[in-house]
Amino acid sequence: MLDILSSGTATGGAPAWTTFLPIIGMVAIFWFLLIRPQMRQQKAHREKIASVKKGDQVITAGGLLGKVVKVDEQYAEIEIAQGVKVKAVKATLGDIVPPGGKPAND
Repeated sequence: MLDILSSGTATGGAPAWTTFLPIIGMVAIFWFLLIRPQMRQQKAHREKIASVKKGDQVITAGGLLGKVVKVDEQYAEIEIAQGVKVKAVKATLGDIVPPGGKPAND
């Protein structure tokens, strides 16, 4: 009977779940330092683009600067020069220029 008890499989070491702690820690660090701030930034950008209205000055992702003439659900018509209008997908708008402000490259 003593031989059966002494040949048990328990070694007295650390539990198996502790080997996953470093991996869980790395995932948590990535979540809080990379993924979560990026999701916040994307949400803020979506809200900003959703609030585009007629008369706003916008910069497209392609670098065009213009004034919004017409806005619908998915598109914004932008006047980039007098009499020159382009239709852009709202998701491709990069930023809204504040009134009286100048873009960074001017």
